[in-house]
Amino acid sequence: MPIKFFTEDTKFNLRNKNLIKNWVNSVITSVNKKTGNINFIFTSDKYLLKINKEYLSHKYYTDIITFNYCENEIVSGEIFISIETVKNNSSRFNVTIIEELHRVIIHGILHLLGFDDQSDEEKVIMREKENYYLERLKNLS
Repeated sequence: MPIKFFTEDTKFNLRNKNLIKNWVNSVITSVNKKTGNINFIFTSDKYLLKINKEYLSHKYYTDIITFNYCENEIVSGEIFISIETVKNNSSRFNVTIIEELHRVIIHGILHLLGFDDQSDEEKVIMREKENYYLERLKNLS
C-alpha cells in the first residue's frame, strides 16, 4: 500500500500513520478501486499558495490541493495540505486539529475518487461522503 507522508516548509509529524493508511485504503477498496501511489505532503500556507498560483493560477490561500494521477481503477495522486490553514479552520469550526486534518485528508481522497465540490449540490454530496468516511475512521481506531 504505497501511501506516503511528507512535509515541505513546515514542521509537522502525523501520528497514527498506519491507521490513516489503512483508512484511506479501506475507503478506496470500498468503491472497488485499487490504491496506487498516494503522497500526502503537509505544507505551510506560503508553500501551498505558491503551488496554487503556479499550477492552478489561483491567487488565494487554501487548505488542500489535489493532483489526480489516477489511471483506470488505480487511485494515485499527490495531496498537498496546509497545516496552518487546517489549524485555523479547526478553531473556526470548533473541532480539534486532528479532526479537521482527517476531514481534509478524506476530502483529497474523494477528489481522487472523482467527487467535486464546485457547485452547491456537489458540496453537499462531498460533505455527506466526508462525514460517512470519518465515521468509518472512528470504527477503525
